[in-house]
Amino acid sequence: MTQIPVDDIVNKVVTKMYKDYPDLQDRYGDKGKKKAIEDNHHHMKHLETAYELKNPVFFSDYACWLNGILEKFGMTADLLIYNFDEIDKILADMPDDDRISAYRSYLEVGIKVLKEKA
Repeated sequence: MTQIPVDDIVNKVVTKMYKDYPDLQDRYGDKGKKKAIEDNHHHMKHLETAYELKNPVFFSDYACWLNGILEKFGMTADLLIYNFDEIDKILADMPDDDRISAYRSYLEVGIKVLKEKA
């Protein structure tokens, strides 16, 4: 089974997000970047838990709940969708196995739910 390099994934995603959305640094500063790193660790933990439970709804419920919180801080569903999509792109480049496939399907479900709510 593939070992998921969580720290590497999180660092790549947050670095790319801040490159693609430079206004995030202006709006939220270093504190916001630290929070984005924490949030991405939470995304990965929720993917792992959904995998262990074999329950994609666990992740989509998390996505909806998190989106509600992030909107209170001026974030949009589009940014969370972007974030999940970037995680998916990194996973797509990893050797495929049951865990990777499950994570990617959970991300797809989470993105779909967020798009429906947007």
